[in-house]
Amino acid sequence: MNVQLRRCIGSERFGIEAHDAPISDFPAQPSQKDGLGRMCKPHWRQYTDALRKAALARKASQPDDAPKPTRAARAKPAKATPKRRSANATPAKAPRTAKQAAATVDTPSAGEG
Repeated sequence: MNVQLRRCIGSERFGIEAHDAPISDFPAQPSQKDGLGRMCKPHWRQYTDALRKAALARKASQPDDAPKPTRAARAKPAKATPKRRSANATPAKAPRTAKQAAATVDTPSAGEG
């Protein structure tokens, strides 16, 4: 029986060694070309757990008096509002279609005959 192996990339930062593992040990990852993750399931769990613990430790090491960003500070800047026309300005004329232009030119007036 020939089991296909794939390389688990591991994580040097968190001490996870790269190794070969059966393809069945890799989670589905639709965004990857081959549809499989880069780490085997056990090492992926270990990696994400280590990331979470590192984030918690980093957060705990920050002083409590440091200002936390508010929702408004994190929000994207508002787009500039378009300029408004003054109330005294004449409204723009609606564009005429070719049919409307032809109808006014070809229609004889009442005085002609």
